[in-house]
Amino acid sequence: MSTQISSQELRKRTPSSSPAGRPGKETSSLTKPLKDTRSYGFRAIISLVVVATLLATFSFRDSSSPGATGLPHSYALCSPDGRIITVDETKSEVECLVVTNSHFSDVGSLDDVLSRWADVHSTSLPVRYTKPGTVVVPGLSDSHAHILEYGATVQLPLEGTSTVSDTVKLIRNFILADPDLRNDRTKTIEGWGWDHTKWTPERWPTADDMEQDPVVRGRPISLQSKDGHTLWVSQKILDSITPMPDEVEGGTIIRDSNGKPIGIFLDSAQDLIKVPEPSHDVLEKRFALAVRDAHASGLTSIHDAGFNPRSLAFYRKQAEKGTLPLRVYGMAWFNHSAEYLGDRVEKIIGAGGGRLNVRSVKIFADGALRSGGAALYEPYTDNPETRGFMRIEPELLNKVVPRFLRDGWQVNVHAIGDRANGIVLDAFEAALKDVDVSALRPRLEHAQILSDKDMARFGDLGVIASIQPTHAISDMWFGEDRLGPERVKGLYAFRSILDHGARITLGSDFPVETMNPLSGFYAAVTRLSPDGKSPHGPNGWFPEQRITREIALKGMTLDPAYASFSENDLGSITPGKRADYVVFSRDIMTIPANQILEVKVLATVIDGRPVFGHI
Repeated sequence: MSTQISSQELRKRTPSSSPAGRPGKETSSLTKPLKDTRSYGFRAIISLVVVATLLATFSFRDSSSPGATGLPHSYALCSPDGRIITVDETKSEVECLVVTNSHFSDVGSLDDVLSRWADVHSTSLPVRYTKPGTVVVPGLSDSHAHILEYGATVQLPLEGTSTVSDTVKLIRNFILADPDLRNDRTKTIEGWGWDHTKWTPERWPTADDMEQDPVVRGRPISLQSKDGHTLWVSQKILDSITPMPDEVEGGTIIRDSNGKPIGIFLDSAQDLIKVPEPSHDVLEKRFALAVRDAHASGLTSIHDAGFNPRSLAFYRKQAEKGTLPLRVYGMAWFNHSAEYLGDRVEKIIGAGGGRLNVRSVKIFADGALRSGGAALYEPYTDNPETRGFMRIEPELLNKVVPRFLRDGWQVNVHAIGDRANGIVLDAFEAALKDVDVSALRPRLEHAQILSDKDMARFGDLGVIASIQPTHAISDMWFGEDRLGPERVKGLYAFRSILDHGARITLGSDFPVETMNPLSGFYAAVTRLSPDGKSPHGPNGWFPEQRITREIALKGMTLDPAYASFSENDLGSITPGKRADYVVFSRDIMTIPANQILEVKVLATVIDGRPVFGHI
């Protein structure tokens, strides 16, 4: 429809005449991550079909080109309820947005945008409508995730089991569902997501646990833990590590009472595990699966927290083919044992149809709280023999941080424990002597445990806190056991970070947590588990640390844009910016909090064209 219609007439229209998207129950079930961990034979067949379909569909054509989806060069999308949330300070809510080619060109009431259009153009403006009760928001971003790793986990996810033996059964079923694996015991098997803190009894798994199953026995198997900081490997891989070092700087080899490695390698010790590099075809399959689920979740942009040389080369090659199917802001992985390359590695700016940027570096300061590797000022409450460990020496950190900054790189440092965060903030503060730190927007990735004095330095230094709300509701069940009743108050203290003047940006760390950005939105505003529980009751875990829905939405839109130097192009529904937006089935800003996780994505739009659903 493209006639001049008044806003009063718009509100009288029935939604069925021009739906923004199909009802949630009608959207394809293939766009949802597969969660059933019981029937792996069926899942393996479905995954192969889905991957083949995705690879055939992905042409990496510029989706903003005319006719890519049958949409006109320009159109207006209007909400009968006036529920288009712009995340723009000048106009927070509008009735209509206008897209011209790949950009927003106007916002306002229907009468106003039609009037302004008529003043300039000789043709009418096509108008589309959302259903009553829906809401439109800017395209959502995930500020900390692992795209290719997510694609790998879809093939062999290990989360959700309650015992070691149940987890081994998943591996067994995965092997039996794949004829190539059944018949070739030399092929390396990789998976992700096991969580020993959820098992009964809680204990580290061992290589011997795998040897108990005749189908699994004798194979090279490497399984990543849920937090990404521990590898559980089979005896076949253990036997290949020769010589086995007694110690590893920045990591731990778990051993039994006789000093024999059990098959568990923490943090930097994971580097001892050598598995075959995935082929380009395998990476393409993983990428296709991740993109599929990202589009279905409303994600238009993802900050990938760690491009190793192989994945960096993969994305360069994808960019050479043409437009990427979503926006990727990559962090180049820093190898502290290798030669400094910050002055020789070329940054990637605006490749892949303007959707690929790599201008930041990711440095690991310490390990994770779940596995006991987070570096603390004081010993762990549940393990007084350790304070965790740093994965990089402070001297090296103080050397490379200012050097990367001088060479124009954004520096993003993984820091979990309070000691690690303090040491990294020291390095950023020292770098102020040579460079304008705030201009390069350094980030603390996770910033989970903070002392009061360190929290106060965020705002002063211009350091961004890149935080993951779903981590809070995962870790709240064991946080106090690890840290004690006082120190735990500085764990995931989101509201306090903001009150100290820091900028935040929100992510999920998928596949460590679910990809669904509404899970992070819900966790940030409730601090409750999906079933409405917390160690502190129905008001949430440390409810004073909840953030508002407005702050949470900004943390998934405009804040990630700022954290990736793209706030002039992305993050809000503002004329002149890229036309990325999402249509939700219900209004996430007003519905009861316990209904947020029921909301569906009706459409995900990048550069004005739907990549999921319909408008």
